[in-house]
Amino acid sequence: MITIYVYVLDTLADWELGHVISELNSGRFFKKDAQRVSLKTVGFTKEPIHTMGGLTMIPDYSIDDIVVSETSVLLLPGANTWDDPKHGAILKKAGEFLSSGATVCAICGATAALAGLGLLDNRPHTSNGAGFLEMVCPCYKGKDFYIDKPSVADENLITASSTGALLWAKQIIERLDVFETNTLEAWYDYFNTGRPEHFFALMQTLPSGSGN
Repeated sequence: MITIYVYVLDTLADWELGHVISELNSGRFFKKDAQRVSLKTVGFTKEPIHTMGGLTMIPDYSIDDIVVSETSVLLLPGANTWDDPKHGAILKKAGEFLSSGATVCAICGATAALAGLGLLDNRPHTSNGAGFLEMVCPCYKGKDFYIDKPSVADENLITASSTGALLWAKQIIERLDVFETNTLEAWYDYFNTGRPEHFFALMQTLPSGSGN
């Protein structure tokens, strides 16, 4: 089983997680032999947090409950509160994930948090535009590894800008190998363009009666 840990914190950017958690939790487009996925929210504590959109979320787990393994995935969404020192605990856990071969997926402000810990200094990555990480992280030394794209996958590290959530979701799903290749391509093309031919192509990749 794949366990997806979603770190939730105050001012979480709701839109950045929408595509990836919806597809991984519902499994509506999974291929027949895909691994089961368990999605759990994690907070600094189990106290409620409030998203940027005003939603209240109560974490399932605290950081100490996380089990790091090669089948674990840590999702780190953007937020305006990443500079709070208490989030150092989950960033340390992210370092454990990366060194053990587990997957870390960070978007928007979370990429800056990883950069501040030096976790992007020697790996291909992206963020909210060229120069952003230098501006917000004086200790950042990864400029030579920065790629100016919406989302960048480097084995078990997947990073994205605040506008790269769809491609980020695609790369995460691809990493987990839970969609057939043609399903994933049609899914991405449809949500990226809205063109009906891609919707019908997506439906045609599924067993009869599947999908929404």
